[in-house]
Amino acid sequence: MKIMIRATNWIGDAIMALPTLRAVRQRHPDAKISIVARPYVADIYRDQQVSDELIPYNPNAEHRGWTGREKLIADLRSRKFDVALLLQNAFDAAWLAWRAQIPQRIGYARDARSLLLTKAIPVPKPGEIPPHEKFYYLELLRRAGWLDQLTDERQITLQVPNATRQRASQTLLEAGSRPHALRIAVGAGASYGSAKCWPPDRFAKTLNALLSRTDADVILFGIPGELPVSTAIATQLQRPPINLTGKTSIADLPALLSQCHLFLGNDSGAMHVAAAVGLPVVAVFGPTDPNGTAPVTPRVTIVQQKPYCSPCFLRRCPTDHRCMTTVTPVMVESALNSALAEVPSA
Repeated sequence: MKIMIRATNWIGDAIMALPTLRAVRQRHPDAKISIVARPYVADIYRDQQVSDELIPYNPNAEHRGWTGREKLIADLRSRKFDVALLLQNAFDAAWLAWRAQIPQRIGYARDARSLLLTKAIPVPKPGEIPPHEKFYYLELLRRAGWLDQLTDERQITLQVPNATRQRASQTLLEAGSRPHALRIAVGAGASYGSAKCWPPDRFAKTLNALLSRTDADVILFGIPGELPVSTAIATQLQRPPINLTGKTSIADLPALLSQCHLFLGNDSGAMHVAAAVGLPVVAVFGPTDPNGTAPVTPRVTIVQQKPYCSPCFLRRCPTDHRCMTTVTPVMVESALNSALAEVPSA
């Protein structure tokens, strides 16, 4: 059997879907499994042994526009898949599978795509399954008959090969990190939108309190668009950080974070990656709900205030961003202190 899985588009969602991908692999050990994913998601899945093949889907490059999508459709059709499992909710995912003439097309019945699916799975109603997003993907398998019952995992892990870890260690040393220093990884951006972002001056104040009593290296991570946020933090720190914002790829992130000791950041893809490579995580939540999207690890501390409007799930706050501005540096510093107690070298 040849199975095509359409992966989710967000890094955090991709990691929360890992238990589902592993369940598919376990259910169909002899199947050839191909994952269609955005290039950065494919990079996250590359060493996870959940598929036989990764097919990058890049609508901003070779698959741009009608001609590019037709190219992808022709490629998928030529592979003669038997089944398409759609973890992505969008109409586009079902349309691509239908156009690729995949006989069985399984996905949630949403986004007006039911007619394109051969098995349109009803979306779980509130209270039918546990709220965390990892169960949303697993429930799709259960309702499709590919999983006997929902399973729970206290830790979702990303495998990082030793050779990749060694290259990441060398990268950090060349960037200025000291060999035996305590490394605090900071992810102050969030691709989802500015509403998820704790203000840069508060990151700086919290980190300065930490630097006043520990000889730590602060390492700033982020995509190129998050450089203004990282720069705003860097200019306020009492000791220069190592600013890798925009200088590394998402493919590098798991290995680089694996060489750090603690992660501080917003609800973001980087937060999920840090948790999955084993770091203690301190995460500031505002407009989103940690019951649904907290990193799956026992080593997480959520810092959150809940005004009447939270969670709103908006990308940008239309008022005064009170869910974030009411989270104080003292609150986050206290959470960092507790997390540092789990770090042997702290």
